[in-house]
Amino acid sequence: MKKWNHKHSVKHRYDVTADIYDSRYAEEQEAKYKAALEGLKVTGAVLDVGCGTGLLFNQVAAQADTCAGVDISMKLLLKAKERAKTFHNVHVIQADADYLPFQSNCFNVVFAITVLQNMPKPAETLTELKRAAKHNCAIVVTGLKKAFSLEAFEALLRQAGLHAVSIKADEALKCYVAVILENL
Repeated sequence: MKKWNHKHSVKHRYDVTADIYDSRYAEEQEAKYKAALEGLKVTGAVLDVGCGTGLLFNQVAAQADTCAGVDISMKLLLKAKERAKTFHNVHVIQADADYLPFQSNCFNVVFAITVLQNMPKPAETLTELKRAAKHNCAIVVTGLKKAFSLEAFEALLRQAGLHAVSIKADEALKCYVAVILENL
């Protein structure tokens, strides 16, 4: 029950702020996307966990065969749905990041940008992301610096059985950006 109460609180916070999300966070999110996509090949099926208003769609939809965005906040998803209308291959789904409504081994690239600090058990969330990802894939996750030290973030990745090939921690970023290449 405690786990759901935490998630319900996060959902409510994002529902309440959905109308100002882009004006408040777009610039910060764009910096994270730029760092995440640097040198990363985006192809096939892409999953954006915690997609918010769908800002990442602008960056990846043209390279992807299909892109699924999931978020727990219905109000953010309504904004994402509007953004998705400009793409033929983007779909949005309301879902909990710990219980993704996809079969195992579905996605070539999985993004979880600004998600982990909102989760009651982030290691379990990472395990679920790994389950949804194909064996030869890229997983990109961020950890807010105010929520995780670099050492704690690296330990969290290891706990979930993930090994980052790079972790970007630029001064301009408010988070660590980890790129994991599974079995590549």
